[in-house]
Amino acid sequence: MLSQTGSLLAAGFLLALALPASALEYRSTARATILYDAPSSAAGKVAIAGSGVPLEVVVDTEAWIKVRDFSGRLSWVEKSALGTAKTVMVKAETSAMRSQPRADAEIVAQLARGVLLSVTGPANAFGWLPVKHADGLAGWLPAHEAWGR
Repeated sequence: MLSQTGSLLAAGFLLALALPASALEYRSTARATILYDAPSSAAGKVAIAGSGVPLEVVVDTEAWIKVRDFSGRLSWVEKSALGTAKTVMVKAETSAMRSQPRADAEIVAQLARGVLLSVTGPANAFGWLPVKHADGLAGWLPAHEAWGR
């Protein structure tokens, strides 16, 4: 009996390894909003997140979402403050937005850490993300230099 139990545990462990890991979920703020230290508007105010700030979803409840921001800080935000637009934040010290998804393509803009960009489509197979800046400039960013995708 013990060997059957051990075999079942081993099989379950191997199955768990074979299943794909769940992807991180990010949502962006629809407007400037307050981040709280608990899921209540009566809780302590931690920070204000501007419009379009990507946040990693940690816990999703009916009215509140526990999120992690770019700095790693955990807080709570009202679900109604999050929108459907997809944005990312530059996480590299500086990053070049390029006209084509290639490292040797013309540089459209040099971007500093913390710059927010709209995502205009999925990343390509080579790790380039199509993005657009609020001033209208559009191009490609190395996906590993973007936080919130």
